[in-house]
Amino acid sequence: MTAPLTPHDQPSPHDGSEPGQPASGEPAAQGHPEPYPAEESEPAEHSEPGEELRAELVQASVAAIAVAVAGVLLGLLWLWLAPRVSLISDGKAVYLKNSEGEDAIGADGVFVLAALAFGFVSAALTFLFCRRGGVALVVGLAIGGVLGSVIAWRLGVWLGPSTDVVAHARQVGKGVAFDAPLKLNAKGALLAWSVAAMVVHLALTGLFGPRDEEETYYQASTSTTA
Repeated sequence: MTAPLTPHDQPSPHDGSEPGQPASGEPAAQGHPEPYPAEESEPAEHSEPGEELRAELVQASVAAIAVAVAGVLLGLLWLWLAPRVSLISDGKAVYLKNSEGEDAIGADGVFVLAALAFGFVSAALTFLFCRRGGVALVVGLAIGGVLGSVIAWRLGVWLGPSTDVVAHARQVGKGVAFDAPLKLNAKGALLAWSVAAMVVHLALTGLFGPRDEEETYYQASTSTTA
């Protein structure tokens, strides 16, 4: 009997190949196996912390300058609404025409009320145009409020009646009433604008400001667009 023929496609035990190696007669694979695709890296932030801080400082500076310039309007409004204090001279001294009147402290009250109104408006406008402003913006509002109040105070005094009471009394003559200089007796009124602006801006930010989720989505969309 003859032995069965060995199939030609069966590798010979003596071909010297090892497991995992190409059989003899087959071309070896060129190069190294292709690595797994690297995971996509997260998109980098579009703006660096230094750029964000610089933008906040610019916004705060613009807000402070704008609020300080608005002090001119406050000064004109104070000059227009403040009650007048009447003085009279007897030729030797100058006296209050109405010693029991409250006009002397009325100017302070008008200034405080007007400053509070200006603080509310300035904070609302600042929040409307710069909703994502931080602490720097609030500090800018506070500084601008103080500067605006000082400008309003000095402008009202400068445009008001003469501060030289003796010369004014001599000019109008004996027994003739004239307006006293515009004064701000309570210097704490200069802080009313700043306090109102900070409180109103804080309230608006807490009620209508962007939440953390909105801020995260805003940053992600900005970086993706870039």
